[in-house]
Amino acid sequence: MKKGQDTHRKAQNIFRSHRGVLRTGKAIRAGIHPRTLYKMRDVGMIERLSRGLYRLSDLPPLSEPDIIAVTMRVPESVLCLISALAFHEMTTQIPHEIYIAIKRNSRTPRVDYPPVRIFRFSGMAFTEGVEIHKIDGVSIHVYSPEKTLADCFKYRHKIGLDTAIESLKLYRERKRVKYDLLMHFAKICRVMKIMRPYLESMI
Repeated sequence: MKKGQDTHRKAQNIFRSHRGVLRTGKAIRAGIHPRTLYKMRDVGMIERLSRGLYRLSDLPPLSEPDIIAVTMRVPESVLCLISALAFHEMTTQIPHEIYIAIKRNSRTPRVDYPPVRIFRFSGMAFTEGVEIHKIDGVSIHVYSPEKTLADCFKYRHKIGLDTAIESLKLYRERKRVKYDLLMHFAKICRVMKIMRPYLESMI
């Protein structure tokens, strides 16, 4: 085996030990030379998911490549609002951006692709109601259906009150209604007075 082929094989093995996806910095720290990384990209052995994020090309297609790319680029983020609604099948909208929440005082992440819409949450509004799901072997942080509904009413002026009301109707149709939990998150998001009439119409 030629030296170049052996180098690429070792680099592929490093990628596979990380589920086939690596950021540039982590790949270099794991022992892949930058020259090797870019050569693998140029010959099609790896594909670019986002800036500085690569995946082995011979793996099965990702079911949610945009969500995975953002999660890998911004691991401290949580999928929220329209993206969380879509994840939980509680909207008829097709999000054209990935909606994520980050801590209020966090640095603004640099994501050139896919399009990202960032919301800054603080305190319990950021930490409460987070679920962890696996997509293509990657852990995704997403707010629960109930937390997402409270967030939608809180940000109704940005996503539309009609979107929040529709999501509540779809939640009632497709999920087991957890009234107490809904009220818990409504309190955290300070939208109890706004949500209560809609919630009471559900029971």
